[in-house]
Amino acid sequence: MKNDISRPSEPLDAATVILVREMPHAEQFEVLLMRRHEKQNFMGKAFVFPGGRLDNEDCNPGLMDYAIGISAEEAKQRLNEEGLSDEKAIGLYVAAIRETFEESGVLLAVPASGGCIDFKDPALYNRFLAYRKRIHRSEMTLADLAKTERLVFTLDRVTPFARWITPDFEPKRFDTRFLLARMPSLQTPIHDAVEMTETLWITTREALCRQEAGDLLLFPPTLKTLEELSRFASVPELFAFAASCPIQPVLPQALSDGKMRGIKLPHDPEYTIAAYRQPHRPEETSRIVLVDGRFKALTFEELNNEP
Repeated sequence: MKNDISRPSEPLDAATVILVREMPHAEQFEVLLMRRHEKQNFMGKAFVFPGGRLDNEDCNPGLMDYAIGISAEEAKQRLNEEGLSDEKAIGLYVAAIRETFEESGVLLAVPASGGCIDFKDPALYNRFLAYRKRIHRSEMTLADLAKTERLVFTLDRVTPFARWITPDFEPKRFDTRFLLARMPSLQTPIHDAVEMTETLWITTREALCRQEAGDLLLFPPTLKTLEELSRFASVPELFAFAASCPIQPVLPQALSDGKMRGIKLPHDPEYTIAAYRQPHRPEETSRIVLVDGRFKALTFEELNNEP
């Protein structure tokens, strides 16, 4: 049965991973962005973090045997979603790991016997490349992979950072959890050439500069997340903040100003959705508007002082 177009659709649960890596002698860490295929009907051509929707198989109780590091209760606490079932709390982490593997080839797992996965070994890399394709085609699950290769998924190495809910005026909606993870040292991300067509390591400051110049297409959730990440000088500082700051869901609200298209965020002084509203932070951008075909983040004061 088709959705009633007069009512907003329910957002689908999703998860995405912000992969970060420290660079020797660099002023800031880098993040992994991937360009979505231009034919994708959601964020086509945009640079995003790898991720996607939660599948039923991600919540398979059998996966609990291969997910180590945190319990289901700890997962709920870290996500700040106490109402989740145990299976969905772990499943969101699993979905993030699976989608990252499918889209980038990066697998956030380790051998159960210890050590790390070394994709610099050609034989091992080619074997896992075949697994990656089979998982993408739903011919294999992460549980199958874990059993076959005797792996465990290290959930304690993945840290929730943000949660964005697509606004109800959009036809396709997601409730997406953004999770941080360090890039495994012996792996190299490679786009799948199906959903993703380019792989880019970049500092947050450079990404924001290229977006401003019109050289990098970023949609509001990615743009705002990169802006937030840019406040941190190091990976340890970033993870320490993420571990100590409770996640607050972000449900953007459409701008009512007819002169421009854009959204208000929950900490904007004119945001009116009571369940998601946050205290105003005047020093922080709270509106994202479309200017000359690209999104631009502005503070409430900047936007209202413009002619």
